[in-house]
Amino acid sequence: MALPLSQDLRARIVRAVSEGSSIRQAAVRFDVSPSSAIKLMQRVRATGSTAPAKIGGYRRPLLDGHEGLLQDLTAAKPGITLVEIKEALAERGIEGGHISTIWSTLRRLGLSHKKSR
Repeated sequence: MALPLSQDLRARIVRAVSEGSSIRQAAVRFDVSPSSAIKLMQRVRATGSTAPAKIGGYRRPLLDGHEGLLQDLTAAKPGITLVEIKEALAERGIEGGHISTIWSTLRRLGLSHKKSR
């Protein structure tokens, strides 16, 4: 993933545009892509700030809050498969996602399951 432009470079592009240069001319002058200069100026006009937007972030696990149910399912049937767990979740109206999502949640919780039947 590319890093955002430095704050100094952002300020120079904004200053050049405010002094009368077009956005594309400023992009060529400071050797950045026209797209990044245009997006920078859109951000400055919308927020008044040259600071970059947040990149990335934390995404809550899909099965967050259903750990107790997963523990109950694996305890009730020790040889339960991931497909069976997915079906049991679907019966309860819970979207479990792909079986790899279920697997990673079980692994994070330290629970075991059977690989295949």
